[in-house]
Amino acid sequence: MTKATSFEKARLNTVQLPSAEEIESAVQDALTATQCVDMHTHLYPAAFGKIGLWGIDELLTYHYLEAEFFRQSEVKPEKYWTFSKQDRADAIWKTLFVENTPISEATRGVIAVLQAFGLPTEARDLREAREFFGEQSPDAHINNVLRMAGVSTVVMTNDPLDPEEMPVWMKGVEVDARFQPVLRLDRILREWSDPWEQLVSLGYNVDSRASVVCVAEIRRFLSDCCRRMRPIYMAVSLPDTFEFPAETPQGVLFREAVLPACREFDLPLSLMIGVRRQVNPRIRLAGDAVGRADLRSLETLCQKYPENRFLVSVLSRENQHELCVYARKFNNLMPFGCWWFLNNPSIVEEITRERIEMLGTSFIPQHSDARVLEQLIYKWANTRRTLAPILTKSYSTLIEDGRNVSRDEIQRDVEKLFRSNFENWVGREFSAS
Repeated sequence: MTKATSFEKARLNTVQLPSAEEIESAVQDALTATQCVDMHTHLYPAAFGKIGLWGIDELLTYHYLEAEFFRQSEVKPEKYWTFSKQDRADAIWKTLFVENTPISEATRGVIAVLQAFGLPTEARDLREAREFFGEQSPDAHINNVLRMAGVSTVVMTNDPLDPEEMPVWMKGVEVDARFQPVLRLDRILREWSDPWEQLVSLGYNVDSRASVVCVAEIRRFLSDCCRRMRPIYMAVSLPDTFEFPAETPQGVLFREAVLPACREFDLPLSLMIGVRRQVNPRIRLAGDAVGRADLRSLETLCQKYPENRFLVSVLSRENQHELCVYARKFNNLMPFGCWWFLNNPSIVEEITRERIEMLGTSFIPQHSDARVLEQLIYKWANTRRTLAPILTKSYSTLIEDGRNVSRDEIQRDVEKLFRSNFENWVGREFSAS
C-alpha cells in the first residue's frame, strides 16, 4: 500500500494538471456552448394562439410578482382583479420596480430580460417596453428568445381537457418541433369529481366511481391522446398528501389506467410532488403553497413498477435528500429540477451540490417552469451562473484527490446534465441547432 501510494504521488508530480483558472474556463465554455432541452415549461408555439404568453405585461403579471406585489401594495386582491392586464402590469411596475428596488429573484429576472433586449431598466413607465414587444412577430420572437436563452427545445404542458387547448389538438395542429408535447393528467388524477362529465360529453363511458368500465374508458382516452398528441411523457402535479396505493377514484385510475398506459406507450411519468393548492384563494394562482410529502409512496411506485420510468421533482426543500437516496436505490427514478419555491440560486446551489455528491451526473439539474416566453432568458442565465462554480469546485476537488479532468470530459458532463440525460430517459433525441 505504501509503495503504491508513493508511486501514484510520483506519477502525479510528472503530469501537468490544469489550473483552477483553466478548469473554470472549461466549465464556462461548456455551459455557454451547450444548448439546453428545457424539460418542463408552460410555453407554446404560435399555432396555439393566446395561451402562449409573451411580452412585458405577461412578464409583470406572472404570479411570482403578484405575490410580491400584494406584500408591498395597499391594493387589495379583490380590487386588483378588476384591473385590465395593462393596469395590473403598471401597478406592479410602479410598486416593485419604481418604489422599491427589484432585488428579489422574480423582479431581477424582469430586469435581466429588459437588459437583454436593450430596453430601459429604470424607466418610470412601460411605454418603450410595450412598443418594443408590440412590434415583434410571434415566430421571429420565439426564434430570438430561444437563441438568446441557449435553448434548443422546450417541453410544453398540454392538458387535453383544457377548453382553450382542446380545440387546437382536435383540429390536428402541426406542432413546432422545438415545442415537445406532454400529456398532463391533473384533471384526471386530482380533480376527478369534475372532468368525468366532460369526458362523457366527448363520448367516453366514464363515471364518478372509477368502475371497471370507467378504467377501461380512461385507458381508451389516454390511448387516443397519445396517438393524437404524441407526448414524450405524461405528467401530474400532486399535493404533499399524495399516497400510493390509495383506494380512491383517483388512486384506482392512477394504478389501473395511467401506469399501464405509460408502459404501453413506453412513456415516463413525471410526478411533481408537494404543492398545497389555494392556501390563500384571494390571490388566485399566487395563492398556492408548499408541504413536505411522505415519499414512501414513491418508494412503493419504484419498487412495484420497475418497468415504469419516473421523472420526479419535489417542492419541499426538506424532501430533497430523501429523493436523492431513493434515486440511488431505484434506477427507474430520475430526479429533476428545482421547482417553483426552490428556484432561487442559494437553494439551487445546495440541492445541486447534494445531487452531484450522491448521484454524480445522473440527474437533470434544472427546468425553467417558464410560463412567459422571455423568462427563458433569465432563468437559463441563472442556471448557468449557478452551475459554473458548483462544477468548477467539483472538478477541482477531483483533481486535488488525484484524477485529472479534460475539457472533453467536462463538455460530456454538461451535455448529460443539459440534454442527454433527459433525451435518454424519454427515448428521444432532439435537434440542437
